[in-house]
Amino acid sequence: MRTDFTPEQLVEPGMRASEQAIRNCVHCGFCTATCPTYVLKGDELESPRGRIYLIKRMLEDDATPGPETVAHIDSCLSCLSCMTTCPSSVNYMQLIDHARAHVAARYRRPWHERLARCMITATLPHPGRMRIALGLGRLVSPLAGAIARIGALKPVAAMLGMARQAQPPGGAPADIVPVPAVPRMKVALMRGCAESVLRPDIRAAAVRVLHRAGCAVVDVEGEGCCGALVHHMGGTDDALAAARRNVDGWTASIVRDGIEAIAVTTSGCGSMVKHYGDLLRDDPVYAEKAQRISAMALDISELLVRLAPPLAAPAPLTIAYHPPCSLQHGQSIRAEPVQLLERAGFRVVMPREAHLCCGSAGTYNILQPDTARALGARKVGHLAALGADAVVTGNLGCMMQIGQSLQTPVLHLAELLDWANGGPLPRALAEAGRPD
Repeated sequence: MRTDFTPEQLVEPGMRASEQAIRNCVHCGFCTATCPTYVLKGDELESPRGRIYLIKRMLEDDATPGPETVAHIDSCLSCLSCMTTCPSSVNYMQLIDHARAHVAARYRRPWHERLARCMITATLPHPGRMRIALGLGRLVSPLAGAIARIGALKPVAAMLGMARQAQPPGGAPADIVPVPAVPRMKVALMRGCAESVLRPDIRAAAVRVLHRAGCAVVDVEGEGCCGALVHHMGGTDDALAAARRNVDGWTASIVRDGIEAIAVTTSGCGSMVKHYGDLLRDDPVYAEKAQRISAMALDISELLVRLAPPLAAPAPLTIAYHPPCSLQHGQSIRAEPVQLLERAGFRVVMPREAHLCCGSAGTYNILQPDTARALGARKVGHLAALGADAVVTGNLGCMMQIGQSLQTPVLHLAELLDWANGGPLPRALAEAGRPD
């Protein structure tokens, strides 16, 4: 695609990268068939190719975007399915992130959009605040339906829905499996933000599996939110600050504790951490450290495939595997979770349109609730048609999005593998009365 950026504009590294991404686009349209919003709406401007045109014009003109342009940029899920499909290797992730930062700097949103974004940034990346917010949310969650009927407050209703789905405490503790006296490997297991509050059983299960595999699991001081939540809303400075904080914490742990890998159980966070090296490539202080950290980050499925713990399914369940976009597209990890499930002896089935997003996409189901609901219903329909005993995935957001309307138990890969590795029956299966 031809571009008309000025030499002055291309001095800025981010603009140069975006210009190259635009030039790589050859208008082929392969991306339209795999873009969830285009498949749902059939609007060219709701496809990656259409958004690239809008972004090109906005950046070349160095313009304040209008509401229509912002709406099309906002409606992108950042699922990156288009990058998996693209034959020209267009770095769409660079483009959409740059566009969102441009929008955040130039466009003044309506009050209700500013309110929703403020609520997200003030609570979700902070576990302590999130626990307080969830407690308050449970008190008013019966009003979620009425609130959702007020268009401007739909994001508030979506956040109240999270309060209803939060997991109560009381699962099996992680330390019931002792740390090996002579560990095979020292692993930092990323605690993150939302997962530790909404689904604490996931981390406990992952710790138990890693302990049984001979690993010592290290809690890293100073580690926190990966920065993805604010990054995908155009909050570049806050995202970079989160990345630097985590890089500092993990770098110090390499020296102090000898960690050899950073395991991640939320694939959206894993995709972000693996991107730290690119995000901080122009930072003279952090570029090299960030590259090292990105290289050490592993999804829990990647790490467990390497460790090869003994697995044996306690019951011959049929498992529907839902591949998160941030895993299959963001990290190109597709085979490992299925390999682990099949190695354990489970029968694995895949839904139709497995490449399409469920509509969670970080904060998308809060900020774009109508589109998210339509995509979620489409995904739930495909999963329900499989008649599986349980649905397994590798991302908290997908679990919440699918679990709110699917009757089949939804659980994390680590929970099921923990059970197949001698751990307790996952809570979701126990509550559903399975296995029979």
